[in-house]
Amino acid sequence: MQAKFSESRSSIRNAYFALTIATFALIINFWAWSLLSPLGTRYADELSLNPLSLSLLLAVPIIVGSLGRIILGMITDKFGGRIVFIVTCLLAVIPVVALAFSETYTQLLTAAIFLGIGGAAFVIGIPFISSWFPPEKRGLVLGIYSMGNAGTAISGFLTPRFDDMIGRKWTYFLVASLLFIIAVVFIFWGKNGPKWKPPKGSALRRLAAAAKNRVTWDLALIYVITFGAFVAFGVYLPVLLKISFDLSLTDAASRAAGFILLATLARPVGGWLSDKVGGKSVIKLVLIAIVFLAAFIAFQPTLKLYTTLAYLSLAFCLGCGNGAVFALVGKLSRPDSMGSVTGIVGACGGLGGFLPPLILGFTFQTTNSYSPALVMLACSALLILLYINKRFKDTSAYTVRGVS
Repeated sequence: MQAKFSESRSSIRNAYFALTIATFALIINFWAWSLLSPLGTRYADELSLNPLSLSLLLAVPIIVGSLGRIILGMITDKFGGRIVFIVTCLLAVIPVVALAFSETYTQLLTAAIFLGIGGAAFVIGIPFISSWFPPEKRGLVLGIYSMGNAGTAISGFLTPRFDDMIGRKWTYFLVASLLFIIAVVFIFWGKNGPKWKPPKGSALRRLAAAAKNRVTWDLALIYVITFGAFVAFGVYLPVLLKISFDLSLTDAASRAAGFILLATLARPVGGWLSDKVGGKSVIKLVLIAIVFLAAFIAFQPTLKLYTTLAYLSLAFCLGCGNGAVFALVGKLSRPDSMGSVTGIVGACGGLGGFLPPLILGFTFQTTNSYSPALVMLACSALLILLYINKRFKDTSAYTVRGVS
């Protein structure tokens, strides 16, 4: 009896250690992924970039990170999260160091392409952590892991300050060093879950099977809005706040970091609520809130208290929605294809964040206002709400314990 109790405590300790290091790995990778956004206006001034060129520079890591999630998801199913985290962190060091030596727009754009690997790292942790925890606990723990998105907020808060204090080159070297350190942690102390084993068969077949599952695409569509808007605001909000409300770069970046931090902290709330009341209910309420909040923000000319509260409420709803989506992924996916499902859902969410920065830049360049882009967000959320509400009623795929 004592031996079983000791073994159980050891297993729990190992599970939460795996959750901890995976979360830190995601934080650092997302910091690397988001390095350009807080410095966007400085690069625009230094290189005389127009709004559309700046939007492209900020959006390129998003699309690369999004498409890379499909590949990393398949690889994680095949080789396990430990080795994929190691390789991904080491590869992400290269473009971060390259940024330190980039002096032209072309050089920055090239480095930005490869920064996408940091954003793709998200999909590694979903199957890695799920292999350590039972389904009934996955909503909360996957929500905790998803808090690694705080790397975007950390970047918004610290990157411009480090740029002022120690210089841009040393800021990039610092992030590269952190990526290397977390890779070393996984090399010496990281382990896959005790129930994980390499699946048999082709990775492409598992991806095809995941792609044929209608639930995969339902969740992907929801994630287009919840994570796509999160990424878009994370990338472009410092610019939007600075230009729309005449804030300083540091103030705008700090406020944007607060938005991202709140959205990140809301992820485990969304996962926990999904464990308790069901992911479907959480998602429907989130989409309703996004419709009203985005429409309200679109027509606010000044940054008054109620405008700030609306932005923060939107952040909380986006975070809850993200947590609920992956709570459903963790409960509904087969263990041998969870990486593939996560890759598809994650890629769609990331792609959902690719177009909005371009649309924001284009609408401001043509109309001198960001309002049309925010109205488009509200309309998109409404359409997805109408579609997904019907799907939730029609399908029996969601009627499993802790989901319906």
